Amino acid sequence: MTFDILRSIEVLERTPAVLDHLVRDLPDHWTRVNEGDETWSAYDVVGHLIHGEHTDWMERLHKCLSDDPGVNKFRPFDRTAMFEESKGKTLEELLGSFAALRAKNLDELRTLGLKEADLDRTGVHPVFGTVTVRQLLSTWVVHDMDHIQQIVRVMAKQYTEEVGPWKEYLRILQD
Repeated sequence: MTFDILRSIEVLERTPAVLDHLVRDLPDHWTRVNEGDETWSAYDVVGHLIHGEHTDWMERLHKCLSDDPGVNKFRPFDRTAMFEESKGKTLEELLGSFAALRAKNLDELRTLGLKEADLDRTGVHPVFGTVTVRQLLSTWVVHDMDHIQQIVRVMAKQYTEEVGPWKEYLRILQD
């Protein structure tokens, strides 16, 4: 599929509701469990998504759209900032913050009225080098899907042993 901003927004605007329906009001044994050292729980993922709404997608988009070449360099993204930023907050608070921030960012994205030529504008990623707006916005969509899949996988793995012989047919438990 070729990138289309309206199709992308169709997914981006649904992510907060998907996560809300998936994990709201579940006990910690579903939402605070992870897959081991240096892995994330559903709670951690929502915090990570919030951090991205604050410091990644729209900030980087604005850098790409700037006419000042000195501005188009992206700051490194702290992928684990949520561990500190989420402290003391409930999952329900995080879900509400994520929904509000995403709605604000999508309103701003719509207001920009990006044209086809804007999608080819570039920024400089600290690892990948030159990237386009099209790539940035496509990544935003797939990043959401990746983390939804991650949450579902972590939750499913709680029953890895309990499914018995069916494990070999359950791809989610093979990762």
